Amino acid sequence: MAENNEVKFEIVERIGALDKANDNGWTRELNLVAWNGGAPKLDIREWAPDHQRMSRGITLTEQQGIRFAQLLIQREKNKQRQADDRDFMR
Repeated sequence: MAENNEVKFEIVERIGALDKANDNGWTRELNLVAWNGGAPKLDIREWAPDHQRMSRGITLTEQQGIRFAQLLIQREKNKQRQADDRDFMR
């Protein structure tokens, strides 16, 4: 019996591009994607202009995405605090 290795996906919501298109027109994007009929997840990967081909990427649940954002915000606050401390010491 032959296996069907076709990956099925539906872009439920296009959230936004993380950078400009590269030389071949592909863009790294944050989207909400349902893979193989599963529940939609946050998805970061490069997409072809027609959104029919994609690179490998990372998927996160909504909760993981929120935690990811919190960690990035905390990192920026820590960097700013360190910069402020350096300025104060001058």
